[in-house]
Amino acid sequence: MELGEKKLTSKLVYDGGLLKVYYDTVSLPNGGTSWREVIRHPGAVVIVPVDGDGNVWLERQFRYPYDRVIIEVPAGKLEWGEDPDLAARRELKEEIGAEAEEWIPAGEMLPTPGYCDELQHVYLARGLSFGETHPDEDEFLETFKVPFREALDMAADGRIQDCKTIAALFRASRLM
Repeated sequence: MELGEKKLTSKLVYDGGLLKVYYDTVSLPNGGTSWREVIRHPGAVVIVPVDGDGNVWLERQFRYPYDRVIIEVPAGKLEWGEDPDLAARRELKEEIGAEAEEWIPAGEMLPTPGYCDELQHVYLARGLSFGETHPDEDEFLETFKVPFREALDMAADGRIQDCKTIAALFRASRLM
């Protein structure tokens, strides 16, 4: 069975600083038509930084949509057209002040395929050396480290709720 859909029309309905929202009409595999609201996103990088002692570096950050602080791995959005490898290095330096000797790609993830085209590029970063952090002007976070196994336990028992962090930790565990 053919499962693909074909875009018939597309209308930009919101052009924001981060997101662009489109209202598309599509043809369906059965010959019918339907609509799709699609958020276009520049993509993101997700980094699992592991130091020489086997600790993973995490961060606590307030997330406005949820009105609370959550635990995450370092991550950040790409600029439109930005190389993910370079963005991962930039984000690691900005958020936890680290550089890594070894970068291991851990695949790509589709966080919200029902309505958004965001593609997240996941990396395991090892051989960390630390310097100063350089967070964005509007970014406030607290970094901390835990043994990798404890981070997996935190993901399993609900202390970590962020899906990209849970999935990235799982991916990294296969590369350790």
